[in-house]
Formats: sequence, C-alpha cells, structure tokens
Amino acid sequence: MKSLSTRPAFFIRFLSSALSYLHSMLKATAIGLCALLVSSCASVTPDTYKAEKPTLVLENYFNGIVDGWGMFQDRSGQVIKRFTVVMRCTWTGDTGVLDEDFTYSDGTKEKRIWTIKRLGNNRYIGTASDVVGQADGQASGNALQWNYTLALKVGEKTYDVKMNDWMYLVDEKVLINRAAMSKFGVHLGDVTLSFTKR
Repeated sequence: MKSLSTRPAFFIRFLSSALSYLHSMLKATAIGLCALLVSSCASVTPDTYKAEKPTLVLENYFNGIVDGWGMFQDRSGQVIKRFTVVMRCTWTGDTGVLDEDFTYSDGTKEKRIWTIKRLGNNRYIGTASDVVGQADGQASGNALQWNYTLALKVGEKTYDVKMNDWMYLVDEKVLINRAAMSKFGVHLGDVTLSFTKR
C-alpha cells in the first residue's frame, strides 16, 4: 500500500498520461475529420466553371490547325516524356475530326484521329482507335471534362488506363489541357498540354 505522500504524485502522473492520450486521440480524430471534409469538398465538376469566360465551344476552338506542347509526369512528378503535337481539325455539322500528329522527345512519332460528335446540353462523345469504348465530355463556361479509358502501349504491352481529362480555355488562342491517369483507382501520372490555335 502506497503512503499518502506518494499518492498525489502517482495520481498526477496517471492524470497527465490520460490527458496526453486523450489529446492524441482528439488530434487524430480532428485530422481524420479535416481529411474527410477536404475530400468531400474537393469534387470539381464542369458546372464549377459555368460563369468563367471565354466560353469553350469545342467545335469553334478545334477548327483549323492547332499546335500543342506537352509532357507526361509519373506520380512522383518526374517528367518522363515531352512532346509536340499538330492537330488538323475539321467539322461537318455536329461531327468533328481531330487528326493529331505527335512527335516525342526521343524522336518517336504517333498519330491519333479523334471523331467527335456534339450532343445537346453541351455534351460531346469521342472515339479513337486507342480509346476503349467512347469518351464522354461535358462543357461548361471555359472548361470541358472528358472521361475515357485509353489503351496505353508501354513497350510490348498495352494497359487500359482511366483518363480524367480537363480543358481550360484561357483566351481565343490558348487552351490548357491536363489529364490525370489512373488504374484500379491508383494515380499513375499526369499529362499537361498547352495548345495554341493558329
């Protein structure tokens, strides 16, 4: 049995440990709640940009020749590839053809031809030979979001990766494009492009 003189010191140590534990638990809970709030508020949709000008009308901007400069970064942020692209774009009614010629920093070349169809309510669909199914696009204000699956060739293998692709019109000549790539919900990297309309 502890003497009366040692009980207060023991109680103070116990109380201090308990309060420290409680503080740690409250801190962890607060951090968890903040992360939850941030993630729930971080959902951006095209409608977020509905008041932004100039208005991006896909068939107006991608009509004629458009030049682009871009890079691919892996998930660590390291630039893996740089490239340029020349797009020759034509529209017939509600259907557009975007003929893209890529030249990469390692000297390799690639071609992609998009067929875009304009639907109602600022919606678009797009197809290309390396797109699985179709791309679904929604425009609002100065922005347009595409969602699609790209059959990405890496060496001798091909991987289906999800693309969350955003376009932002800066002015009548310049458009910024950023696409996040993922597979099974894991972020793989990002593609960033700057387009200038001739």
